[in-house]
Amino acid sequence: MSESPNTDQRVQMLLSEMTLEEKIAQLSAVWVYEILDGVEFSEDKARRLLRNGIGQITRIGGASNLPPEQSAKLANRIQRFLQDETRLKIPAVVHEEACSGYMARGSTLFPQAIGVGSSWNQNLTRQMAQVIRQQMRSVGAHQALAPLLDITRDARWGRMEETFGEDPYLTGQLGMAFIRGLQADDWRDGIMATGKHFAGYGFSEGGMNWAPAHISQRELHEVVLWPFEAAVKEAGLASVMPAYHELDGIPVHADVGLLRKVLRDAWGFQGTTVSDYFAISMLEEYHHLAHNRRDAACRALVAGVDVELPNRDGYWNPLLEAVQDGTISIALLDEAVARVLRQKFALGLWEKPYVNEGHVPLAFESAQNEGIALQMARESLVLLKNDGQLLPLAKSGLKLAVIGPNAHSVRNLMGDYAYPCHIEALMEMRESGNVFSQPLPDSLTLDGVIGEMPTVLDAIQATVDAGTTINYQRGCGVSDVHRQEFEVAIEAARHADVAIVVVGDKAGLTLDCTTGESRDRSDLRLPGVQEELVQKIVETHTPVVIVLITGRPVTGDWIDAVPAVVEAWLPGGQGGRAIAEVLFGDYNPGGRLPVSYPRHVGQVPIYYNHKPSGGRSHWHGDYVEERSSPRFPFGHGLSYTQFAYDKTEVHVDWNATAAEFSAIQVTVHVNNIGCMRGDEVIQIYTHSLSAATTRPVKQLQAFSRITLDPGQGATVEARIPMQRFAYYHGEKWVVDAGDVEVMIGSSSDDIHAHHQVQIPATLQWEQLTQFTARVYVTK
Repeated sequence: MSESPNTDQRVQMLLSEMTLEEKIAQLSAVWVYEILDGVEFSEDKARRLLRNGIGQITRIGGASNLPPEQSAKLANRIQRFLQDETRLKIPAVVHEEACSGYMARGSTLFPQAIGVGSSWNQNLTRQMAQVIRQQMRSVGAHQALAPLLDITRDARWGRMEETFGEDPYLTGQLGMAFIRGLQADDWRDGIMATGKHFAGYGFSEGGMNWAPAHISQRELHEVVLWPFEAAVKEAGLASVMPAYHELDGIPVHADVGLLRKVLRDAWGFQGTTVSDYFAISMLEEYHHLAHNRRDAACRALVAGVDVELPNRDGYWNPLLEAVQDGTISIALLDEAVARVLRQKFALGLWEKPYVNEGHVPLAFESAQNEGIALQMARESLVLLKNDGQLLPLAKSGLKLAVIGPNAHSVRNLMGDYAYPCHIEALMEMRESGNVFSQPLPDSLTLDGVIGEMPTVLDAIQATVDAGTTINYQRGCGVSDVHRQEFEVAIEAARHADVAIVVVGDKAGLTLDCTTGESRDRSDLRLPGVQEELVQKIVETHTPVVIVLITGRPVTGDWIDAVPAVVEAWLPGGQGGRAIAEVLFGDYNPGGRLPVSYPRHVGQVPIYYNHKPSGGRSHWHGDYVEERSSPRFPFGHGLSYTQFAYDKTEVHVDWNATAAEFSAIQVTVHVNNIGCMRGDEVIQIYTHSLSAATTRPVKQLQAFSRITLDPGQGATVEARIPMQRFAYYHGEKWVVDAGDVEVMIGSSSDDIHAHHQVQIPATLQWEQLTQFTARVYVTK
């Protein structure tokens, strides 16, 4: 985070004026509704809670029913109170969630992160984040609790949908693009990105949320930490959020080794660390590590947690007492407060604490925003199967049956961190209590929070010609156990030329959701009776197109029985339109899987970059009941056109005098030899031999999504730095001399060219400094 030359002087001067209470207040937060009466700002509550100032305000938009203009007005009112009614007039940082868009009423709803991962498109990811930045900044927000940089290989985990997938390189590249789009070039216009959940959160026991993770040091550094390290060193990540879980008996919020020795000392991270919600109190109540709240606060601050979110608990009286009696030194406290103040100065909050309320509509009513959301939805769709080229469908002359619980649902197009999903969760917690024991406002309602978005059915109806007839039948709900609607749905399919069956999940945090945070599953089949419905429709012998709206891969033998399957993930507000465009050929799908797609839950964790001895049961290879290979491999995705690879070249660009600047150079020419404009994702994998440790059978090293017209070709050149071939060994990063196999293909399994090159000498580094392959495309 760049700062003016006098920022440190301003920080030190301000620190010298602050009382202990004012310092600790900068390390804490309050929920927006704690300072409201209904939906109106409360002077009395603010005087009680904000009299010493405050570090952060939690979710002005995301924890209220306020539309954007009123959010901006309330943000200004809070900042005005801090200016007029507190001694030091320190502005607050407002943080919000932003996993699939700014999580607030009226914002642009993008595809969930697993869909963004399927786009394999850094430029579009950055554009998406720029929209989020503009909308957040316009209403007075300053920090986004995104992106997730978690690596996950276990589809049982409900938060797989919030990740970019299983691969550290793909996650790192998309994560850095997201961060750059949020943070911008000028911090006075930027939003602080928050990399989470640091680290190993997606490796939990049994795929269960908050459960311990068991990760070796080499895997921790090479796989789990790699996207975070890239984000810190290359993208200038402003903030990091530790995870809820424990590693080797140490909860991450109390892990000095991870938060100080790795993050700050080794990587040089200068930003802030913010707690996950209530995670400091969980050191006492959940992990049973801390003896009381004061002990929990001390352990967190010592470990390196700067700010407690979402409200003040340990970082208030418990921490105050610990500083007063000398348990926590003033120097340690000042260190955290200084980081908070430094970021506030860099954001320009003193010079510009308020936003122009009249400009808010410009950020929220732009047609360009919905255009980017539509393009991301299009690029997120993965054509898993298309036997007999059933797709695309004709727009006229067909009798269509549109069936399934997600065919005519706007709500189920959303990921778990979309605004309506969180209002549902807050309302459920308000009525039934929750694990956080958090008082919640009575004013929250779902009335009017879901905007005008087309369902899949709506979009199909708008796409086909008048000569096409559509018979819609729901068939069942997402989690139904009854079959009352089966008969009419099956009859509709029986009399149709094609049955479009839209099935899958409901994402969110409430008990009726089947994917999302704390909605982990032991079964990856379609929830409820949906699989039975699909099987009954298949038995009608009508051609079936399955559209999956899911947060994770699904399993079932029915996949082998249907000719066409589109994985739409949770495609957001423009998802219905994007799906219809793909079904009827207005858009050629080009998404690629960011995760390996299992055949059965018994295969998980399953991932492409396993070791040579992994990926199969030796010596027969397969399980007794099932093949050991994934149903669809990492990087897989079909198209309505065909691409030919030729003229592949690979060589080592070796600099004998400065070998650290050497690289492997890859060139590939691709032609669109089909009849339709389409996207190809060129994927470059390597396998290195090592004298010291086994290496993965494949590692993604570079990729490029390109669009080609029929007959058009393109040349893709990738320069892969030597540090991309390094492995973690004894607190050093090492590249061994020896052979490297380079594989060029359109998925991790569909390899079109193999090359072998040799690295002439062993290299080693104390720290990685190069994280990105430089890719160039010429047409």
